[in-house]
Amino acid sequence: MGKDKMAVTTPDLVILSLLAERPMHGYEVNAELERRQARDWVAISRPQIYYSLEKLARQGLLKELKDAGPALGADRRVLTTSAKGRLTLSRELERETWTSQRERPAFLAWLALSWQATPSIVRRQIQRRMKFLQSEISREEATLGDVRKEVGHDYHEAVWMLKLTQDQLKSEMRWLQAVIRELKYRAPAQCSSGGNKLVGGSKLRFPRGEAIRIRKQGDL
Repeated sequence: MGKDKMAVTTPDLVILSLLAERPMHGYEVNAELERRQARDWVAISRPQIYYSLEKLARQGLLKELKDAGPALGADRRVLTTSAKGRLTLSRELERETWTSQRERPAFLAWLALSWQATPSIVRRQIQRRMKFLQSEISREEATLGDVRKEVGHDYHEAVWMLKLTQDQLKSEMRWLQAVIRELKYRAPAQCSSGGNKLVGGSKLRFPRGEAIRIRKQGDL
């Protein structure tokens, strides 16, 4: 088996952490991740869950327990994180890469290219984004209320994550409100000399001809 197939991925770590809480069937893992809205912060599909369960079991990071009750369909195994799995989880959480990466949101890529669209389309797309953000803010506020009731206090990672998400969404909303006000002043760069590449009429420097990298500013 190739090294890439043996590597422990983020979805693998999510499952190891969940099954360290209590043993579950595969369908329970999927249901619990849906209940916790885990797909808001990690890319993990139902097929990925079952792939990870098989992979982690083969690597000895999960162990099978005797099932004390009925299971649905062919999914009859009850799995829990093994001692080796807990050690792996702890070791993987020490990686520096968790703290030194930045996202590349699609909306910023759109903004960089938006000078090619008509002003009416630009305004309409920004308004769509604002409408989406408002719906997400409302959803996250409701989720935070539910989580606080479940965990019983504010000093829990789920509460911290939701607070951060709300702050990011509200920050982007404020930024978009400012952009809407400033759209009427939009203009190309006044200077495009010196061999620098232009995106959206703005001068961007790229060392050694590297491709454009659209980066998130404060998780907009």
